[in-house]
Amino acid sequence: MKSKAGTIGLFVFLCAVLGVYWLVTTHRADPSSRKKAAAAPTLVSVQTGRIQCMTLHRYVTGYGTVAPAPATEARPAADAPLAAPISGVVAGVNVAEGETVKKGEVLMTLNSGSVTAAYAREEVARQQQLYAQHNTSLKMLQNAETQLTLLQVASPLSGTVVSLNVKPGQAVDGKTVVAEVMDLKRLVVKTAVPEWEANQLRTGEAVQVLTHPPVSARLSFVSPTVDAANGTITARAPLPANSGLRPGQYVALRIVTATSANCLAVPEKSVVTHENGKSVISVVEGKEAVQKPVETGFRENGWVAVRGSGLKAGDTVVTVGAYGLPDKTQIRVVK
Repeated sequence: MKSKAGTIGLFVFLCAVLGVYWLVTTHRADPSSRKKAAAAPTLVSVQTGRIQCMTLHRYVTGYGTVAPAPATEARPAADAPLAAPISGVVAGVNVAEGETVKKGEVLMTLNSGSVTAAYAREEVARQQQLYAQHNTSLKMLQNAETQLTLLQVASPLSGTVVSLNVKPGQAVDGKTVVAEVMDLKRLVVKTAVPEWEANQLRTGEAVQVLTHPPVSARLSFVSPTVDAANGTITARAPLPANSGLRPGQYVALRIVTATSANCLAVPEKSVVTHENGKSVISVVEGKEAVQKPVETGFRENGWVAVRGSGLKAGDTVVTVGAYGLPDKTQIRVVK
């Protein structure tokens, strides 16, 4: 037993000696290893993009509503709510909602307390015949035609019947809106713009209605007055006849107020703005990322217009990893 215990003790002693030797040799080698490690540059993994020559725009963005075109000096309004000319009872309705009608087309007829529409038509026909035979006066014919006109509801414009509010046998008066006709080919988009952005707006500026697909238009009206209730001004743009938009539709839009053509632009992620308000980008030069101060301009679709010394189209800039990257850092570009 003593011999066996001694053997185990000797084995433990030898292991301890070998461990001490390994620690000593390793410790002696550490300074050299640390120097080599310190000498090796730290590589930061980044992603990159390129400076491009582009045309960017400045926008006023907001929301608008599609509506019928208002009246102008050249044309009447594109929307016509129709009221009964006199009090009476609806005798007949000649159209249905969604039907296309022409200007002057009779949509419905009325019976008044003293005469029916049928009798008024017969009287006009009789007076026309008598007038042709020189057996009645022009005034009598005109009176008959006026009486018939008061018993008819005719469309003042060509368009679509968008609402029909009465049925035969229903009583109406001069305040009853019996139908509405709208020219769906003459629509506008109108928007309310905050007054602090209103000075940027000019008639003729491009409007982009952000539907799918988008619709292009141009401002035709910018109100000269401010709505005191909400501090906005009204702007309108006529829509193309085939826009596919509907009256009452709520749409996002943007108005182009300025254009910067052929400017240098970088991906938005590459611009780092410090607390002092100054912006820099990191341009790749060899294996280093060199910071360069820039002045930023218009922003559009993930790109930023920049101006700075020595910049040119085609230069590579750091995008992902640019934030907090020290100047002249050794980098490794990854996809």
